[in-house]
Amino acid sequence: MPAETADGAIAAPAETAVETRGLEPVPDGERTGRVRELVPTWVAANISVLLLTMGAGLVILNGLNIWQVLVVAIAAPVISYGLVGLISIAGKRGGAPGMALSRAVFGQRGNLFPGALIWVARWGWETINAVSGAYAVLTVLDLLFGIGSNTPLIILTLLLFVGCTFVVSGLGINALRVCSTWSTYLFGGFSVLVLGYLLFNTDWSAVFDKPAGSTAMMIAGIGTIAAGGISWVPSGPDFTRYLPRTASSRGMVGATIGGAGVVVLPMVLMGAVMAVGTPDLATAQDPVSFIGELLPIWLAVPYLLIALIGMLLINSMSMYSAGFTAQTLGIKVPRAWAVSVNAVISLVFGFLLMVVATSFFGSFISFLTLLAVAFSAWIGVFGVDMLRRRTYDGAALLDTTPTSAYWYRGGFAWQAMTAWALALVTGLLFTKVDWFSGPLASTWIGQNGLGWVTGIVTSGVLYAVLPRTAPVEPAPVPSEDGASVGTLSN
Repeated sequence: MPAETADGAIAAPAETAVETRGLEPVPDGERTGRVRELVPTWVAANISVLLLTMGAGLVILNGLNIWQVLVVAIAAPVISYGLVGLISIAGKRGGAPGMALSRAVFGQRGNLFPGALIWVARWGWETINAVSGAYAVLTVLDLLFGIGSNTPLIILTLLLFVGCTFVVSGLGINALRVCSTWSTYLFGGFSVLVLGYLLFNTDWSAVFDKPAGSTAMMIAGIGTIAAGGISWVPSGPDFTRYLPRTASSRGMVGATIGGAGVVVLPMVLMGAVMAVGTPDLATAQDPVSFIGELLPIWLAVPYLLIALIGMLLINSMSMYSAGFTAQTLGIKVPRAWAVSVNAVISLVFGFLLMVVATSFFGSFISFLTLLAVAFSAWIGVFGVDMLRRRTYDGAALLDTTPTSAYWYRGGFAWQAMTAWALALVTGLLFTKVDWFSGPLASTWIGQNGLGWVTGIVTSGVLYAVLPRTAPVEPAPVPSEDGASVGTLSN
């Protein structure tokens, strides 16, 4: 039987191998996590061969030379995962998932709007990773057994990949920690082998003789690479809620940037180097099979298998967070089952992307660009709120009725909603992708791919200058005999 707390509430069960905790804050006594565990977490979140393709895109599509690619590969994870680390501090303060803490900012009803948008955006992210994982399996089958790709095999590989993702994400934080640690060691070791192979089998004169591209394309490249990290910002607290309140905030930010950077930097540079000998890499419909062409089979197969595990972990982490987001939207099922909705959606969209779409890379970059804009409006509001707030009311976070301290006015914090909505529109005005172009996309901001920056700045500034939203103290509710027995919010 679950134990009762001092105030009579039912306490959540202590964590076992399978995480059963949902949105409820983690009690201080169960916060046994360590800051250093964030390093393999964010290493695992970036183990994707898509970084090779994106590095190649910086050379082929953006026209950058190797030194400019180096600047991009350093700046992008520092900026994006710096934001992830900063927002993650809210996790140790409130002990709850990011989108549950967001209720304190937007109101119980207001939070449904950014929550729904972020949940939908995760469908695309999980689809991209499911497709990459399926392509990795298909490439290995082709290299080892000469089995060519066909529609039934595509469906089978997608089912296997998404099924494994569902299992790992359903097990929860403990399984993710173990898998992240081992995949970090394995992928790191094989990446060193790949780097060594490239070192001795690359025409370095062609790499270093490439002329520099424009500053605008370099800035846009930073935005493109950073977009992947920005998509993790609302999920940051999900992976720090088990840290004690005394955990070092500076250490959390450093571990987050370090974990991501140690993967992003070499992978993007490797992709840029590979692009010299394989310029079609940046525009290939299949973003994985090129590895079999560039590397010997003894290195390509194990590298792809390890990368496959990494992509599975990325999707598992995304679905893990998506389960919390679904619960904040009112889907009343355990967290482990809440991820099933995203699993089904990634299967359907993944099939369409692999069989119907004509350009994987174009679809991927367009998605990343819009993803960054969609998340940026939330980041600005939540970030400014963090500067003002040091604690969260755990009971109020879970109370979705008018008695909640985070009900505000009618369930909405209008200041946060106003700043978020205007920032979202502003970011889209400066954004251009293959199938959408905002009216201000031709300006300097738009041409440099900074629509997501305008979203963060706009929402942050607006929320900072608008009157602060204060929790509404519930009014007493008189009983039939005139005594006050409860509370209601206006």
